[in-house]
Amino acid sequence: MASLKELRARIGSIKSTRKITSAMKMVAAAKLRRAQVSAEAARPYAAAMRRMLGELAAATKGEEGAPRLLAGTGQDKVHLLIPITSDRGLCGGFNSNVHRLTLQTIKKLQAEGKTVKLLPVGRRALNFFNREHADLIVDKVIGFSGKDVPFSVASDLGDKVNALLEAGEIDVCTLVFNKFQNAMTQTPACLQLVPMVMDETSVNTGAASVKAEDAAQYEFEPDEATLLAMLLPRNLQVQIYASLLETAAGENGARMTAMDNATRNAGRTIDSLSKVYNRTRQTNITNELIEIISGAQAV
Repeated sequence: MASLKELRARIGSIKSTRKITSAMKMVAAAKLRRAQVSAEAARPYAAAMRRMLGELAAATKGEEGAPRLLAGTGQDKVHLLIPITSDRGLCGGFNSNVHRLTLQTIKKLQAEGKTVKLLPVGRRALNFFNREHADLIVDKVIGFSGKDVPFSVASDLGDKVNALLEAGEIDVCTLVFNKFQNAMTQTPACLQLVPMVMDETSVNTGAASVKAEDAAQYEFEPDEATLLAMLLPRNLQVQIYASLLETAAGENGARMTAMDNATRNAGRTIDSLSKVYNRTRQTNITNELIEIISGAQAV
């Protein structure tokens, strides 16, 4: 049995830890509201971009020389996966869910004879895949997690993807990230960026897909090809940015939940140790009294 001194030290250590986890929970809760508003505001914009490009793509369907961001390279041999995680931990299974889904996707693609490349976003993804698949990493993006996500991060990442595509180094590009549902639920999802997927229901954008026969007829100015050349790189950046915002909101929600659970567990542990401390103290007092009484009777 531990001594009273050891029990006091352990209780004091857990109380200090509880203060830290409680503070982290409050900080995450404060950041969550702003991050959630940003993520929810970006969803309709990203969905509208995809619908608009769907209309443009339908108007140019069958024409030769379609942009690679829309139609891809015509092959399906080299896949670029972009797992998006946080830079920091202490957020439960938030990052490990992305790692697991990415590993499953890598295994599936390699079993089909595909070549897989990785572009980790977030320090946790970089550290994990440096251990598991360091030979597949072609680039990285870190250092933005925990802050307001600037659009420049998505812009730079979109430029990297576009450069790899134009150089013929990749054929397909897919994001792997956590889609924010609420503070307790973040769902890992895959979003194919290249070639662009028109069926929005397959990527959980929250917007209903539009049937070709029900689509409105538009006249485009300038022509469709020019608009696609202008809008496709922008759409790539918007889709990446929306995913980064989903990740930021999910990270804060997962951290708030994890720190709340840690604070509760620390409180229960303190209560349990306090009972042990009191019982041990009472036992020691009782033993001392017995020794005093026994000595007095012996005299």
